[in-house]
Amino acid sequence: MRGPHNIFRLIRTGATLERTGAMSIVLEALNAPRPLRIIARLLCWPIKWFGLRGDDSMPPVTRALSVLGPAYIKFGQILSTRPDLVGEELANQLRVLQDRLPPFSIEEAKETFFIETGLSADETFDQFSEAIAAASIAQVHKARLRETKEELAVKVLRPGIEKAFRRDVDAFYLLAGLVDFFAPFARRLRPVEVIEHFEGIVLSELDLRLESSYASKFKDTTKADNGFNVPSVNWKLSAKRVMTMSWVEGIALGDIKSLENYGHDKLALGERVLQLFLNHALRDGYFHADMHQGNLKVSSEGEIIAYDFGIMGYIDEYTRRVYAEILYGFIKRDYKRVAEVHFEAGYVPMDRDVDDFANALRAVGEPIFGMDAANISMGKLLAYLFEVTERFGMETRTELILLQRTMVVVEGVARSLNPNINIWKTAQPIVENYIRQSIGPKAIVKDIAHTARVVARFGPRLPKLVENILLDHSKKQEKKANSFSKLSYAYISIVSAFLGALLASLIFNLQ
Repeated sequence: MRGPHNIFRLIRTGATLERTGAMSIVLEALNAPRPLRIIARLLCWPIKWFGLRGDDSMPPVTRALSVLGPAYIKFGQILSTRPDLVGEELANQLRVLQDRLPPFSIEEAKETFFIETGLSADETFDQFSEAIAAASIAQVHKARLRETKEELAVKVLRPGIEKAFRRDVDAFYLLAGLVDFFAPFARRLRPVEVIEHFEGIVLSELDLRLESSYASKFKDTTKADNGFNVPSVNWKLSAKRVMTMSWVEGIALGDIKSLENYGHDKLALGERVLQLFLNHALRDGYFHADMHQGNLKVSSEGEIIAYDFGIMGYIDEYTRRVYAEILYGFIKRDYKRVAEVHFEAGYVPMDRDVDDFANALRAVGEPIFGMDAANISMGKLLAYLFEVTERFGMETRTELILLQRTMVVVEGVARSLNPNINIWKTAQPIVENYIRQSIGPKAIVKDIAHTARVVARFGPRLPKLVENILLDHSKKQEKKANSFSKLSYAYISIVSAFLGALLASLIFNLQ
């Protein structure tokens, strides 16, 4: 419940940030105005003794968030996906934030399983392990079905986690409101929007039915990808607070020594993880947005296995085409075309000069292409690109920010396997293939056919729509000539659209 009673939690939060040394780092990363920095430090320094100490061996920010609890840990993890808000340096620190919470008991896990599924864990499984991984929201157990002997991974939400998150989120909203009201100069940080973004993500992660759905969809969209595996969801043993998936053994992608000992080709794995991500982003418009080493493993057959589907990225078809053209333009070093794409997509206001923008893009691209293969980074390119577009009036696009952040993470994974990987050469065939399929004669026919199907669905309603237009215009006492002209144009437009849809449909069926 939101209200002044949350002030106590905010006091404890501020005191903890000051005591751990995180306050100054956070304020600097957010580029907070000087008055806000002074006020925050003056208020929190006298009461820092009231704050929690945390683990002295950890960096200040991760130390503070870890000791404050699950909601703060998750908040830090989500902020790591928004370098546009917190800056690259702090985002990198938050990106490695690890959940350092003790697991809850196996008895509590079994009780939650029974409440959610109506099945006894002891009767359903002949084996049910202690927690093998404990995170801020849930923990995972390894289990084996009594009847089929199938091994499964059972993810169970922490007891009372929903209430705990709601309490902390309410405190976050109070803080955002106070900043918005008392510090108008800090509104550019969009505090309320940030908390709304956080709340939306957390609410979806607190319903494991949604994560199960994300995993199921991801498995469907990637089923044809060679060398990639997504565990299957067991829907009968899944519910709101329990998610059950097939157990897939593998070596952590970050365990380089074990990969070498088992004879896996690190160079091939590095290229594959990058190309898989680009295929998911461009081809499917649906990608795993948290592809770090902890969520990726390699099976004994050399397949890359993905885990943890709490954060997924979506990109619509139009945005994918724009993104592909931008990448392709940079690959070909055609900066004028990259600039034109930004203007055509409406990303940059039309009152800006396209040639000036193209020159600014050249200043971004050329230094990168002058680097050796080990230093060429698509993630860095996108980061620089956003800086330039911001100067030219481009509004922040959340889906592209998430894409850029994930690209940085995937590049890090690829380089850990192959330090000399050429990101651009690895990406080029994926981008070129998408360009051929999405921009060209085949794509035009496909778009026309799709439009035809949409319009055709309204075919039976067209007479009624025309009648309603006629009745609507007849009620208006306008000049007959004008009225007739408008009616004629409306009728002709509708009939033309219908006939065009039929023609397009015929063309499509002939293909």
